[in-house]
Amino acid sequence: MKNIEVELRSFVDETKYHELINFFDQRAKFLKEDSQVTHYFTGDHDLRIQKNNFFSKIRMKKWEIHDDHREEIEIKFDKEDFDKLQQLFLSLWYEIEITWIRKRLQFDRDGIDVSLDYTKWYGYIIELEIMTTDLEKDEALEVIRKKFTELEITITPKEEFKAKYERYKTNRKTLIE
Repeated sequence: MKNIEVELRSFVDETKYHELINFFDQRAKFLKEDSQVTHYFTGDHDLRIQKNNFFSKIRMKKWEIHDDHREEIEIKFDKEDFDKLQQLFLSLWYEIEITWIRKRLQFDRDGIDVSLDYTKWYGYIIELEIMTTDLEKDEALEVIRKKFTELEITITPKEEFKAKYERYKTNRKTLIE
């Protein structure tokens, strides 16, 4: 079963973001444009709910948030169920730790899921992802690393993502109000 998400991401500036849109428009299969609201909840696991243009979902990822590969469990619901999902988790004493408001463009390039994101108050990000098995995760990671090299994009160190994530988490209430 392909339940291991292997992904790498990098911050890019706005100019590079638009260059990447043009590049993938010409050299990849466009999958979709999406607007997403995602709530990350407190707790031992990376637990979140999301509403996007198509549906709502619960997603739980094991291991650490910026790991290169993690086990992922996802359950989809009708888009209109988002408020009920939020109410359920808040009733179970989870607290919303972070809210992301994101525009995502998604492409398929050589079997790799390419996401070009603009996350409000956070920045522009390119993410390359392959869903795979535990046995094939190292090979998938190497494929993604090579694609970043081909795109001439330096992979942002995990420490930088963690620091920016913590700054966003600390200031999120003032940002989103």
